[in-house]
Amino acid sequence: MTERQEKILAAIIEQYAEVASPVGSSLLAKVFGVSSATIRSEMAELEKQGLIKQPHTSAGRVPTDKGYRHYVNQVTDDTTSQSNSGRAARALTARVSSGGEAEMTIRNAVDTLVELTHNMGMATIDNRLYMSGLSNLFGQPEFISNSQVQQVAQLLDNLEPWLQEAAPNKPLNVYIGRENPIGRSAGCALIISKFRSPYSDRSYIGVIGPTRQSYRDVMNLVRHAGESLEEVLR
Repeated sequence: MTERQEKILAAIIEQYAEVASPVGSSLLAKVFGVSSATIRSEMAELEKQGLIKQPHTSAGRVPTDKGYRHYVNQVTDDTTSQSNSGRAARALTARVSSGGEAEMTIRNAVDTLVELTHNMGMATIDNRLYMSGLSNLFGQPEFISNSQVQQVAQLLDNLEPWLQEAAPNKPLNVYIGRENPIGRSAGCALIISKFRSPYSDRSYIGVIGPTRQSYRDVMNLVRHAGESLEEVLR
């Protein structure tokens, strides 16, 4: 993939995360200072590689699960090196550091993630899964069909036993669309961070939302939540 194609893919993903509608060539032509024909040619190449798709005739393009995975892999190295100095990360740190029992601290972290990411948040507390922000999840335009709602519900119903069984071991784990172990057709992204707590050496905090995500920001916040909890609860 060329450098320009990388940038166009990233622009499509980031723009689609904001507007929730297919991204057209005319908009990208203005962003990149080239003709719409040039952008359409580059889009055709990205489509051949299975990274974007055209949902219907005469529409712009939207990312595929493969496109999201490529993008997430590219930003992961940047994410690990970035400092969490933004306003959102500071708000999260303040909530986590406000004191109180471990359970309340974890709940505060989840509730803050919900507020900051507009996703559904979750964390393991002892042998239970605390979830918050369900209305955020089902309020997304992606989840208007009954079939997708059922797939999302299946994912949520089976999330706790899957976490216990699979025990993801990376500091930050990202499952996109069909990469999810359950509810593979739900069009969800699961972003979770592992941390040590008084309950377990392998506790988890994270968010569940549509695959249409501002991945860089959300990954940073989820990672920061895990790190902050581990620091406060150790």
